Amino acid sequence: MGMTVAEKILARASGLASVKAGDVVEPKVDLAMSHENAALVVNQFLEVYQGTPLPPNIWDPSKVSIIFDHRIPAESAKTATNQKKVREFVEAQGIGKFHDIRGDVGGICHQILPENGYVRPGFVVVGTDSHTTSHGALGAFAFGIGATEMASVWALGTSLNVEVPPTIKVNVKGRFKKFVGPKDLILHLIGRISAQGANFKVIEFHGQTIRSMSTSGRLVICNMSVEAGATAGIVPADKETIRYLREEAGVKGKIEVVLPDRDAVYEQVIDLDVTKLDPQIACPHTVDNVKPVAALKGTRVHQVVIGSCTNGRLDDLAIAASIMKGKKVAENTRMLVFPASGRIYTQALAKGYIGIFMKAGAVVMNPGCGPCLGIHEGALGDGETALSTTNRNFKGRMGNPNSQVFLCSPAVAAASALKGFITSPRKGAN
Repeated sequence: MGMTVAEKILARASGLASVKAGDVVEPKVDLAMSHENAALVVNQFLEVYQGTPLPPNIWDPSKVSIIFDHRIPAESAKTATNQKKVREFVEAQGIGKFHDIRGDVGGICHQILPENGYVRPGFVVVGTDSHTTSHGALGAFAFGIGATEMASVWALGTSLNVEVPPTIKVNVKGRFKKFVGPKDLILHLIGRISAQGANFKVIEFHGQTIRSMSTSGRLVICNMSVEAGATAGIVPADKETIRYLREEAGVKGKIEVVLPDRDAVYEQVIDLDVTKLDPQIACPHTVDNVKPVAALKGTRVHQVVIGSCTNGRLDDLAIAASIMKGKKVAENTRMLVFPASGRIYTQALAKGYIGIFMKAGAVVMNPGCGPCLGIHEGALGDGETALSTTNRNFKGRMGNPNSQVFLCSPAVAAASALKGFITSPRKGAN
């Protein structure tokens, strides 16, 4: 019986010839990532060694990455102290894949890992962040875990008791209309199968539309696979994966592609055709409450946000800038832009996108998670509505349970910012 990509990766990492859905394995971890919540992991890790003569050493510092992105710059003395504690731990342990608050090499963890070549096809990647699923875009099996389990990974190098998940195969065909893209595809899929439709399963993406999609777009759909409940989202590695790793991430070593067997067993197969797909919006307060933009036209927007680990890459900013060039953000509407990394910020600056946004009246923020979680930047006021390219719109997201968050693509966000209400970027569509 053939294996899916996830099954093949977990079999290799567990030293087994084969595995199937439902088996319980202990795979070796190729990369373990944390952000500021590493402060909690450090506490748990040190507790593991209490009362033992063993020194508290990470099993392999070269396979650990820590990236500050959620609360940067620090919004409180407590956060700053926790960050200080993590810096001291990083230095003591010799962790090289550490990205502090810097304009040149900083940014959001789910962008930093791919653009630095830390993730490869066939890797088992764990992260103390639910959107670790992003890295399946590079053909890895990547999933989120808690702080206690991460402490065990740091100590042992394995992820304990992983049940091999069944896989849903999604075949995507057709060519996107102008101003329709990966974000609309994944919102449509989540709306179709629901926020629980892929619970504890893997979504494996196939089809000509996926094969012709950039790595940036693949990161979008894998990032949001978790919003359908998926343990992981995976795009099997191909020529585009290798191109990205070689040309953009600077990887020089061997790259091994992991593909599913022809007779791989899937729990479900879903076929999608994007040819007639229109821009999509997820309405409050669930990501699967998805409707075409036309159904929401005219909805007042107080704040528009473009960026995040979902849609803060260069092509996202390029699309928004092309729509906004020479125009102004509507009166009484705020627009925030936060690139996914320092590298992207620099590239966008060189291409003139940052200038376009600022001349339009937008506020360009430092790379980081910022408004997405609303802890210290971009919080909403009572009764306000935000339109955002981020990945979650739960009640209380962006810092206020008395507000509303709609999710959309960069094109829809940019067009709506100019009007002050939800609108389609496609002429004649409203």
